[in-house]
Amino acid sequence: MTQHGPGPGRKLGLMAAIALVMGNMIGSGVFLLPASLAPYGWNAVGGWIFTIGGALVLAYLLARLTRAVPGAGSATGFVEAAFGEIPAFLIGWIYLVSIWTTVVAIAVAAVSYLSSIVPALSAGTGRPAIAALVLLWAMTLINLRGTRAAGWFQIVTLALKVVPLVVVIVIAGGLLVSGGGDIAPYRPEAISFGQVSGAATLTLWALLGFECASLAAARVENPEVNVPRATLWGTGLTGLLYLLVCSAIALMLPADIAATSPAPFSTFVERYWAAGPAAAVAVFAVISCIGALNGWVLLQGELPRAMAVRGLLPRRFAATDAHGTPRRALIVSSVLASLFVLMNASKSMQGLFEFLLLLATSATLWLYLACSLAAWKLGIARIFAVVGIAYSLWTLWGAGVEASALSLVLMLAGLPVWWWSRREGRA
Repeated sequence: MTQHGPGPGRKLGLMAAIALVMGNMIGSGVFLLPASLAPYGWNAVGGWIFTIGGALVLAYLLARLTRAVPGAGSATGFVEAAFGEIPAFLIGWIYLVSIWTTVVAIAVAAVSYLSSIVPALSAGTGRPAIAALVLLWAMTLINLRGTRAAGWFQIVTLALKVVPLVVVIVIAGGLLVSGGGDIAPYRPEAISFGQVSGAATLTLWALLGFECASLAAARVENPEVNVPRATLWGTGLTGLLYLLVCSAIALMLPADIAATSPAPFSTFVERYWAAGPAAAVAVFAVISCIGALNGWVLLQGELPRAMAVRGLLPRRFAATDAHGTPRRALIVSSVLASLFVLMNASKSMQGLFEFLLLLATSATLWLYLACSLAAWKLGIARIFAVVGIAYSLWTLWGAGVEASALSLVLMLAGLPVWWWSRREGRA
């Protein structure tokens, strides 16, 4: 039996919601980020502090909006409450496209890490794409079993994926206590706003995803309480982990080694512990990707459902099964993501896929800006809203004017879908 709305199925508790936030944020990027940050030295620490502060402001705004607009159902509901249906659809549409491409990027990254353990996966031209499709549909099947199965999977994978992060923190702490490790010296004259800004632009990408609890609010128990808590706790804990881990690797490894290492986590563990544990980091990187993939697959079913409930997409995507799972929206989204995988597998289409991914990455930043503007319009935490607006505009500029401007074209490309939804609604 199908129905509209979230349905009677089991929902995510507070721990599962926190796991969703942290699991979606901790993906494949953190395992490579220390190499990118190494040239910035202590400026990278300033970049982390700046980015974590901005993310917490935006997370607080989402928390306040969740309490103030409890019937929103997702972050696009906040935009609709403030500015109407068309802006809400445009923001929701561009963000939905970004979810599809994010799902593909994470699946491809997981296969890339997995191929270092199982080289046969990369032996043929089509094998990586097939492996990515297998991972994508395995996560889709888990989510089709219901929110409880997806939530437990997220909790387990989160517990595993933080292991290498904790190992790095323990090693770094032990070295500092024993005096066995050297930290790059702090030179105040080397700190500059331009360098901090450059580092902050890199660190921003590692913190994208803290909005996922708000996007899946209808799937969370007692969302007015648990969504704000999950958003703030998940963002704060992930930011703290990233600050400690990435700073330790970037500042304690020699700069030339850290900047050129293809696997900075493994390099750090091997240098200060042993080669065996360092090799195991690749396994945890795969687990990290799979956990993040599970969380984003949940969102690629939930966001279309929430938009369809509000009439922003055709109503057929609002249907849920007896477990409250939006089966149709989830399957259609996975089919579209699969097409993106095939685009990536084809050399002739790879440029198109990379172009689409570049445009879609700025979609999350438009969502942050729209929610900050919605908070201002609705008179909610206006001081924080001003900070959120300024921070969102800065991140859009940092992401690149070309990408941010072209993403507007991708937004407008969804207008035929809006017209289809309106036509169906009138019928």
